[in-house]
Amino acid sequence: MSQKVEFLYLQEEDLIEAGVLNMKECVDTIESMFHLIGKGDYMMGGPNRNDHGLMLWFNKEEPFENMPKAGPDRRFMSLISYLGGDFNVIGNKWYGSNIENLNNGLPRSVHTFTLNDKDTGAPLAIMAGNLISSMRTGAVPGVVSKYLAKKDAKVIGAVGGGAINQSCIEAIITSIDSIEKVVLFDINLEKGKQIASKLEQLFNIPIEVVDDLDRCIKQSDIVTVATSGKIKPQIKAESMKPGSLIILTGAADLSDGVYANARIVSDLWSMHEKWLEDGLAHPDGLSSIRDWTMSGQLLELIHNGEFDSSTVDDIGDIITGRKTGRKSDDEVIICMTGGLPTEDVAWAYKVYQNALKKNVGTVLPLWESSYLTK
Repeated sequence: MSQKVEFLYLQEEDLIEAGVLNMKECVDTIESMFHLIGKGDYMMGGPNRNDHGLMLWFNKEEPFENMPKAGPDRRFMSLISYLGGDFNVIGNKWYGSNIENLNNGLPRSVHTFTLNDKDTGAPLAIMAGNLISSMRTGAVPGVVSKYLAKKDAKVIGAVGGGAINQSCIEAIITSIDSIEKVVLFDINLEKGKQIASKLEQLFNIPIEVVDDLDRCIKQSDIVTVATSGKIKPQIKAESMKPGSLIILTGAADLSDGVYANARIVSDLWSMHEKWLEDGLAHPDGLSSIRDWTMSGQLLELIHNGEFDSSTVDDIGDIITGRKTGRKSDDEVIICMTGGLPTEDVAWAYKVYQNALKKNVGTVLPLWESSYLTK
């Protein structure tokens, strides 16, 4: 047996050649992943196997000058998981995020991703992670819409026009054949118009740009929310159409009546419950998770005894048939998508396999023979 250990290095350009931007394939891959989640064939971090990841928690003030301080989308995280089935592999996404990056010509977050052999621990691949992450994040609303949108949904409401929501829009259009229009709300109207022009060319579908959030919500059958920063969009119960599907990839401020009159579905509710534990353990309490957790408002209601968490269903259980999907055309469904580490593993592994078939990437040695075995 050879003692040599090597891995495939994939820079972003390699990933594009290997098909990382293929949304149809990504949606199918994420659907397969959710099926495995529903069966329980996965592991995430922590003793409960459902931790989102390990995060450095920054404070607004730190005792040392160079320590990172809290700010909008300011965090470092490591997200590790195992995914079974045909994937049968372990992966880890490592990223730092800072909204100030946008002022310096960088994406808000910078990701790297590693795939590892589940038995030896040796790396199979190390790759740029941003496109893996943005595509898998976008694919989730596509899968959710396939199972939970009402029949013949025609209008997508997009709250936020950034890269993530552009992926979400593409995934929903890919999954739902009946879509006729997208209504885009962005706090920067001129920027929204530029994004709309780009999306119309990509998807060959009309994009209406509005600067009034209610105008977006009221006419939408499927609403995808993907915003960042401290300002959260306020969605009113009276603005939501009967039968609408609201997919929260980013945090939103929902009026009191929304949760009481809607069905709640999540990507994996046990992961969100762990966020509740983390928030309660933080010196700032639950406010420490409200800025960035799309389920933070609901978790606070649960903690205060104002919502029954046992009524929340997981999309994996719906896909596997353990729970019922949409129950009526008038049912309003809110889906919380916190971003599972297994999503990164699934899509990264699929793109890695494509790269091997296409002979894309650079093979790099870790060692010819480990010094520690001599």
